[in-house]
Amino acid sequence: MFLALLVSCLVVALVVIGLFVFGLRRRLIQRSGGTFDCSLRWNVPEESDHSGKGWVYGVARYSGDRIEWFRVFSYAPRPRRTLERAAIEVIARRMPEGEEELALLSDSIVLGCQHKGTRLELAMSEDALTGFLAWLEAAPPGQRVNVA
Repeated sequence: MFLALLVSCLVVALVVIGLFVFGLRRRLIQRSGGTFDCSLRWNVPEESDHSGKGWVYGVARYSGDRIEWFRVFSYAPRPRRTLERAAIEVIARRMPEGEEELALLSDSIVLGCQHKGTRLELAMSEDALTGFLAWLEAAPPGQRVNVA
């Protein structure tokens, strides 16, 4: 009886510590500011795929001429993807369709992009999209900007 109670307390303590670490990591990522919720789908096929597969929920952070993208459900302190402003080419903008509506946040807009030869899609709110496009267009003089 005592052993079962001890094991149960340990399991509950580990779950609480795990949730605390998730929250602490997100707080540390957002501490420097310039963050926004952003789902990412990497290596998107040429033909349209609205199945909702491949989307990963995350947080993006502006960092100079780069955007650092972190998975939300991860303990990794480093960004999973880094997108350089000069290498991002915006191809299309659309609303989520089909099962994507269930995989993404309710007010998301999908932005089709190309980054160093890799097709990807970013899904973010209207406000975040406005900020993202303004950041892209605010490139230093001499850098090319590809916004469709």
